Amino acid sequence: VQLQASGGGLVQAGGSLRLSCAASGRTFSNYAMGWFRQAPGKEREFVASISRAGTVKEYSVSVKGRFTISRDNAENTGSLQMNSLKPEDTAVYYCAARQTATGVVSTTSVSYNNWGQGTQVTVSS
Repeated sequence: VQLQASGGGLVQAGGSLRLSCAASGRTFSNYAMGWFRQAPGKEREFVASISRAGTVKEYSVSVKGRFTISRDNAENTGSLQMNSLKPEDTAVYYCAARQTATGVVSTTSVSYNNWGQGTQVTVSS
């Protein structure tokens, strides 16, 4: 499956952004999806993940309660709604997908073998 992330930009602290991930090429509903981010000089880190049908979701501690992951299998898209953004959320955000069983989510980047190109999110203080 091919993935394309979009929706990044510059926002003030406390603001919101909605990232989108468009999937093509394969049956999107066969894939669990995740969002990861990488700040300059840091390793890529897990942000959120969602199971194939959207029934199971996982969040990192740093974003839980502020970010919401969702997906629309009919539209072959995934989303990450980011509220109450903080300067430390500044990073390149990547969507990723992996074929897996129903109800399974993955929180490690090595679990995913399909990646989008990344979209920059910058939060100013």
